[in-house]
Amino acid sequence: MGYKTIEYQAFSHQILAWYRENPRDLPWRGTLDPYKIWLSEIILQQTRVAQGLPYYYAFVETYPTVKNLALAPEEEVLRLWQGLGYYSRARNLHACAKSIWHDMDGEFPKTYNDLLKLKGVGSYTASAIASFAYNEAKAVVDGNVFRVLARYFGIETDIASSKAKKEFEALANQLIPVDNPGEFNQAMMDFGARLCTPKKPDCSTCPLKDSCFALRNNMVSDLPVKINKVKIKERNFHYYVIKCGDRWVWKKRTSGDIWEGLHDFPQVESSNNLSPVMNIPSTSEEEMVRFPKKYRHILSHQRLNAVFSEVEIKEENSEELENWCENEGFMLVAEDKIEYLAKPKLIVNFLNDQGI
Repeated sequence: MGYKTIEYQAFSHQILAWYRENPRDLPWRGTLDPYKIWLSEIILQQTRVAQGLPYYYAFVETYPTVKNLALAPEEEVLRLWQGLGYYSRARNLHACAKSIWHDMDGEFPKTYNDLLKLKGVGSYTASAIASFAYNEAKAVVDGNVFRVLARYFGIETDIASSKAKKEFEALANQLIPVDNPGEFNQAMMDFGARLCTPKKPDCSTCPLKDSCFALRNNMVSDLPVKINKVKIKERNFHYYVIKCGDRWVWKKRTSGDIWEGLHDFPQVESSNNLSPVMNIPSTSEEEMVRFPKKYRHILSHQRLNAVFSEVEIKEENSEELENWCENEGFMLVAEDKIEYLAKPKLIVNFLNDQGI
């Protein structure tokens, strides 16, 4: 047995020992149900556990099986996902459930390679399902695992580079014990999330501190290396809250931009100032009332600056408004039905401020 093998075994043993002393009580742990494991992994992508936990409970309660999810209307699924962000995850989740139910007789694939064929399932999620549900020795590599491996082994490869994923996955798959892959994967994720954190890791209590490359070489804050910075796009939205009696004008967002499939108000985007320019029937600029509060909403790659103006259309002009909505692809929704629309968080925040 070579030195490297002994080192790898010692690392894995210490990670598992720490995890067994510090387990997190999460509802999807301990289950072998691939549906619940898959659901939790999709919800937790780019999402903190504390934020994702209520959504997991809501989905399991509303859709206890993959059949229930597959047969649900997409609008309902998006509505339940509302506020979690990255809505392509919800659409892929729904499409994948339909494929499993209709094309695979409701049975999840049982190997890593077959799981990779599912819509919205990449190597990380496939590894999680394969190891947790089927005990296949495939290592999960997320941001937490990148950080632990980079610091402990002194890996200076830019984790945003194309070769990093293969390099870190290869190392993680050498570390994973074949007789206990699921628990090891959970241990690695928890170790990075709770101890070897991005900022102010608790190195003083770390069981790996005596052999950690980053700690020995005063490089904890330097690893992992991430050179490429995401360019943030600034966008300015002016929304028009158009009402006619108890009906509001809404639009469903289409593909090609953020929030596909969700509902918001008619809107004009401006490169600089936020001045009303939408030609709304039976009204004038003087009749628009701008809400004083400005809203700022931050997405992963975009910052949205939004203002809202209210427009009241008289009932006598409702037919003209209806024709305009039909031509523009908008819809009129009664106020008591608004809660059933799937909406982005920016719109939810605005409605909450208005007591809707």
